[in-house]
Amino acid sequence: MVDSVSTVAAASDTSVLGRNRLAESFDTFLALLTTQLKNQDPLSPLDSNQFTQQIVQMTGVEQQLLTNDLLKKLVANTGSGIATAVSLIGKEVRADADVAALKDGKAEWVYKLDRAAADVKIEILDSKGRVVQTVAPTDNKAGEHTFTWDGKGAGGSTLPDGVYSLRVTAKDSEGSTVPTGIVAQGVVTGVQQIDGQTVVTINGAQIPWERITLIRQPPAPATTASNSNASTGDSNTNNTTGDQTSPPAAA
Repeated sequence: MVDSVSTVAAASDTSVLGRNRLAESFDTFLALLTTQLKNQDPLSPLDSNQFTQQIVQMTGVEQQLLTNDLLKKLVANTGSGIATAVSLIGKEVRADADVAALKDGKAEWVYKLDRAAADVKIEILDSKGRVVQTVAPTDNKAGEHTFTWDGKGAGGSTLPDGVYSLRVTAKDSEGSTVPTGIVAQGVVTGVQQIDGQTVVTINGAQIPWERITLIRQPPAPATTASNSNASTGDSNTNNTTGDQTSPPAAA
């Protein structure tokens, strides 16, 4: 493990050193190129193809360093983040996130008021950041509150399914701002790598897995013992009825 950490640290140091040297070389190259252009002989100008090729080479090296950084980040996430996140599939989690997916006319958030508020405004925003609905709840006591949206816009029209975000602002009776928080809560249904970042799917919305603050097993489904008992009871009743059938007449 120590050797692995040392190797990663050495690679990181090498990458940083290479980037610094490239930046210095690129600045030096541009300074020399500018000086050459200023002092070139008008009767014998510099070959434009030559310094254009040099610029392309310098840019190629810079892009290679950027690619190496991206690959290093992707390997790190693949080796730790996504492996850990996969184990969350099927578990109920909570995450610091203000997004939720609207599906079948329903989207749900949980928000928290740090203390009791006199005025609370809930705004729902679409993917472009536009406010599509505003709600003023009446239960403004301190603590957590569940907000369920029916997918209706400000004009009463039904909005399309998709990911929406929530914004909560609250003030107390003196007009001071009440701190708020929003969390996403639900069962993890998927894990994905997007641009080198591990994200999990909660209620149809993709959320970075490092924002998860709580993990627990989903509640067990209700047992069917009562139904079984009822069926058994019906069966016993039928048997009893059969037992009460009149015996055949004596010969």
